Amino acid sequence: MRTGPSTPTSLRHILDAAGRGEFPPSDGGTTVVPQPSHRDAGVIAFTAHSVIFTDEDPAWVRATLAATDCDDLAATMNARFLTALMDRTGRSTDTIDVLLTATPLPGEPPLPLHEIDDPDHPRAARARKRRDEVRVWSADGGVVVLGRGVAGRWEAAIEVDEAVRHRGLGRALATAARHLVPPRTPLWVQVSAGNARSLRAFQAAGYRPVGSEALLAAR
Repeated sequence: MRTGPSTPTSLRHILDAAGRGEFPPSDGGTTVVPQPSHRDAGVIAFTAHSVIFTDEDPAWVRATLAATDCDDLAATMNARFLTALMDRTGRSTDTIDVLLTATPLPGEPPLPLHEIDDPDHPRAARARKRRDEVRVWSADGGVVVLGRGVAGRWEAAIEVDEAVRHRGLGRALATAARHLVPPRTPLWVQVSAGNARSLRAFQAAGYRPVGSEALLAAR
């Protein structure tokens, strides 16, 4: 990973730089920036540097991190700190995800897709809780979802029907998502660390892991 010359002061700038391969300095530090929106708060841990995006007092954040009884590099993702942050903000989280990114690909997707123009489709309805401008495409045995998520970044998600697993469809859908985003726009995905099958599919489709992320949702 290349390290950028300095750490920007907004989450959007940090993510834009990371999408280009320019990461915060690996200095063991923590950057605290405002939330990009009311919906999105949380923590992103890059290599030896974390970014906390919250509207809470940065002094409280740093004092709480200092009181966490663990290694400094692990403090921002430690359960004690995340619980304290959730208690203070009244938010909740599902899990800590692996954060991956990939560049767009030119041309048409490698498999036939049909866009679902139904706002009540279960996958679209679920995605709209965390993303804007959600679009859903179906394939034979799976779906691809795109939307604007944290700080406006483009995010992808895929689903594969159980009956057609282990045939490479997950990798094909993950690759297809790279053909559906605008040129020169990094594409991001969040995968639960325990979902090894999905991680393998995205990595096989050219996505690279860049960090971990805990999103805190407003109740």
